[in-house]
Amino acid sequence: MLELSWSVMKLLILLTISVIGARAQDPTIAIIGLRHSHVWGHIGKMIDGKPAKLVGIAETLPDMIAEAKKRGAADALFYADYKKMLDEKKPSMVWAFVENNRHLEIVQACAPRKVHVIFEKPLAATLRDSQEIRRLSLQHGIYVMTNYQMAWWSSQYTAKKAADDGMVGQVWRLRGLVGHGGPGGATGLNKVFFDWLTDPEKNGAGALMDFGCYNALWSLWYLGKPESVFAQVNQLRPGEFPKVEDNSTFIFSYKNGVGLFEGSWDFPRSFQDLEVFGRNGSLYLRNGSVELRKGRETGVALPVEQLPAERAEPIAYMMHCIRTKRPPEGLVAIDINVDVVEIIEASKKSVKEGKAVKLPL
Repeated sequence: MLELSWSVMKLLILLTISVIGARAQDPTIAIIGLRHSHVWGHIGKMIDGKPAKLVGIAETLPDMIAEAKKRGAADALFYADYKKMLDEKKPSMVWAFVENNRHLEIVQACAPRKVHVIFEKPLAATLRDSQEIRRLSLQHGIYVMTNYQMAWWSSQYTAKKAADDGMVGQVWRLRGLVGHGGPGGATGLNKVFFDWLTDPEKNGAGALMDFGCYNALWSLWYLGKPESVFAQVNQLRPGEFPKVEDNSTFIFSYKNGVGLFEGSWDFPRSFQDLEVFGRNGSLYLRNGSVELRKGRETGVALPVEQLPAERAEPIAYMMHCIRTKRPPEGLVAIDINVDVVEIIEASKKSVKEGKAVKLPL
């Protein structure tokens, strides 16, 4: 009887060790900052532990902390010092919702601690910062992912596959429209976000950065790095945005193609629309739909297949990358997003000089 009990005990010990080991393998996530308004669209599922367990939130602003608690975040999650949180909670990854010019600072803290990082677009406020982020990620073996809403659209990949399969012939022209009516006002919960988004140092620019990064990403994905960039901006609402532009227009020039793009805070409604032209037809991309037109024929909706679960949202994808030991690819990968920041930097230089700027810088 005693022997049987000891056998059962050994089995229980082994099972306990196995469970602890399995839990140790499960990626965990922490939030650094609540200062980007996109956080409020994601924090609910993180509080619910989907798809990774939330182990900490670092923030010092009382209003932001109160809002997170109102949405269900427990008191025990909060830290004033994000480095202390990293050391005590040891998350697998962090999702940083901070000012663009603080992205390098976050990676400087996370990389030596072997913590993977997700940022809201863009990768950084300056090209120098983006290049240093890449260097640190490679040196320390961490993944740094840049999150764009459109990276998780099934229609995005339907359109790209159609273009790659030659359904419109050789792609030579892109026309993109990205924007909305503006980032709101400096009141209520939006005040913190508005204040830094309309600051040329903290954001990196105004609408040119906020929506130009989408434009640059699309152009890189379809046509590669342009030979030159020309940009012009407008300040249509100086009373609301005294320090930055609220409208931007770009021409990305290629040897055998062109990208024509607009990024604006002055549109009457929201747009994230891309038209891809080949010699034989065109594709019109929106969230959820892709229309193919051949010549003068009536447009036809292409079937849009759902993305697999591990490619359908940012946390699940980062978890997949960690488990498979493969860095993030495609629209959220680090190299293409360093190039995005280079295009934005060239665009700002073009605005300042009033002429096209050649790449690479």
